[in-house]
Amino acid sequence: MVRQLNKPEAPGPDQSRAGGFFVRGKDFRARPKGPEKALPKDCPPACVTDNVMLMNTPDESLATAAADGDRAAFATLVQRHYDRIQGLAWRLTGSRTEAEDLAQDICAALPQKLRHWRGEAKFTTWLYRVVVNAAHDLRRRQATRSRAALGWGDWELARQDEIATQAEAQDWLAQAMTQLPPELRDTVALVLGEEMTQSEAGQVLGLSEGTIAWRMSEVKKRLRAMAREDAK
Repeated sequence: MVRQLNKPEAPGPDQSRAGGFFVRGKDFRARPKGPEKALPKDCPPACVTDNVMLMNTPDESLATAAADGDRAAFATLVQRHYDRIQGLAWRLTGSRTEAEDLAQDICAALPQKLRHWRGEAKFTTWLYRVVVNAAHDLRRRQATRSRAALGWGDWELARQDEIATQAEAQDWLAQAMTQLPPELRDTVALVLGEEMTQSEAGQVLGLSEGTIAWRMSEVKKRLRAMAREDAK
């Protein structure tokens, strides 16, 4: 039997309610289908409606019944093999927490997967494949998230470097502006700082557009000279 999740030594699905079996909130208790009928003496082992016989029914018979929607058969399978699922998940992931989560995810997905059960191999062989495939899927998801995080990290580093470079350039430009004559500083403040056109700056300063163009050309020439001097 699977032990309860609140026991750290052997986590498993919640079976705190009598006769119930729960995986991530799903109730896999058998539903009554009508008045109980006495089982015939020749009822084969695959007849999984009797709780006493369930524990002695082969895995393959239980899987076939579970694939047909027998909730009691499914609950018995999970009870019987949960420790096997969780143990293999732990060996594949190397993490107790990931193994517990993976085992719960596998159990929750088993009803859907059992619909493809054909009985062509032992149930335990089939179940091992399910666990291995689930672990592989987990690794792929983790690798994708890791690559995305790494890519974001590279982008963030580049962005921070660009911000630092821009800040350094702005600091240099602000310092360089203090070395320009007042008339050139006024022109730069309007054209670059206020993003005016040369015509608009000329109207503010009472100058022709040609004069503003000459001043901006002079500013660029002086800034290039200062940059060359600083690079020495």
